[in-house]
This record gives sequence, C-alpha cells and structure tokens, in this order.
Amino acid sequence: MHLQKNIKVAELHSKKNNLSINYLNKSPEQLKNFEEYDVILNLEIVEHVENVNLYIQSCQKLIKKNGIMFTATINRTFTSYIKAIIGAEYILRWLPIGTHDWNKFLKPEELEKYLSDKKFKTLDVSGLEFNPIFRKWKRSANLSVNYIICSQKI
Repeated sequence: MHLQKNIKVAELHSKKNNLSINYLNKSPEQLKNFEEYDVILNLEIVEHVENVNLYIQSCQKLIKKNGIMFTATINRTFTSYIKAIIGAEYILRWLPIGTHDWNKFLKPEELEKYLSDKKFKTLDVSGLEFNPIFRKWKRSANLSVNYIICSQKI
C-alpha cells in the first residue's frame, strides 16, 4: 500500500515539474524484453529474491547501454543482523518478524561481482545511515548495514 502511495506522490511531483516519467511497480520478469529504460531503481529488493544472478540479468536486459542502475540493499555483517533483524523486526517492530533472512544479505563486493558479471561498471558505493531520532536517512561512508551501488551498463 505504501508503494502505491509513493508512486502517486512521485507522479504528482513529476507532473508539477513538467517531467515525463513513467513509474512502474513490477519485477523485471514481468516487463517485455524489448522495453529499455534509462534508469532502474532496485531499492531494498535483492535481499528478498531467490536468484540474484537471474534478477540482475533480467534488469540488464531492460536497461539501455550506458543506462544507470541504483541497487540498495543490506550488507551481511554482524551489525546488520543486530540492526536490521533484531532491531527493526523484533525490538522496534518496524517490519514483520521474518521479513529478512540474514543469509540473503549481500556484501558490497558480492553484489559488485554480480553486477560486473552482467556488464555493469560500478560508479559509486555509498553507505546509507538512518537516524531514528530525526527519522531521516543520509549518505555515508559506513557500509556496515545499508548501502547503495550506482552502476552503469557498459
């Protein structure tokens, strides 16, 4: 439900700013292979898919040459287990218990390898930190929990 609300807000923003953006909420396998996109946002998805290699391959087929893909996920560290699973699911109850499987979390170098194997060049790797007091996210050098990789199809 939140995703549909977010898409509606984004559509209003793009209309207000006279931007031509087509927002889609579909898995890459649901899209036709002949469609190509300039940008793909994989935000908090890869830690939930069964076959990361197939998922990245499906995205690769859908992005134009030199297109940009942002992939945000959770690192497989002790800190991420404490914060993303114990903290977010069991203590704070921000997510239903069982939302995450720590074994599906990817280290940045593992995700970069998946991307490189599918002809993506890493442009940037940044950490994402959440401040629970101000309820705000910020970009950081800390990759221990959340991180985002910006890559380009070559």
